[in-house]
Amino acid sequence: MSQDFLLERPLFGGAITSTFPQRLQDVSDIRQVPDHQEVFVDPARDESLMFELLDFKHAVADSESANWFLQDLATEQDAEGCALLEQSGVIEAPGLPFGNIPAVFTTAVGQMAISKGRQGREAQNILRVYLANLRLRLVGTDVLVIAYEPTVINPLSESASTVGAGLAVPAAQCGLMPVSEVFKLAVSSFKVNDWSLFGDAAS
Repeated sequence: MSQDFLLERPLFGGAITSTFPQRLQDVSDIRQVPDHQEVFVDPARDESLMFELLDFKHAVADSESANWFLQDLATEQDAEGCALLEQSGVIEAPGLPFGNIPAVFTTAVGQMAISKGRQGREAQNILRVYLANLRLRLVGTDVLVIAYEPTVINPLSESASTVGAGLAVPAAQCGLMPVSEVFKLAVSSFKVNDWSLFGDAAS
């Protein structure tokens, strides 16, 4: 049974809310985060959860969107490729009604080798990456919910000093909610409280 204390957290000034464990700390308390992102991290486990608002990608089909963003993320992070482990079909998001066009989302799970910050490829960790793309077509926005779960920590990585090198200890063994469950909860509880966040399109 998980000992995690779950909290509904305000995102983007409270315009959006989502529920996930309290142990994930708001990175903006430590350093600057871009306005279109909200980032939370558990430093003791090097696990993180990120919410990102992007311009809607009209050229990307709904059914392919999560995998498309996952591969794009791998390129952006200078990962050595991204192995797609699973992806969902297109799912309607009942909690996100706007106008009469339903919001839909897809999810994808991948594995990639990523180094921390400015560390080089010789310090790459193996991570499992969970990504959901919520497609808010009417307000011209693609929302990404991304969770990072390290599975192997490189001894040369700066993470090794806090988390320890080698195979990461599964969260469940520590009495914590696994990242896969944190991710599902964050996506299923995602709620828009103030559509004016998305500008004129929402008025």
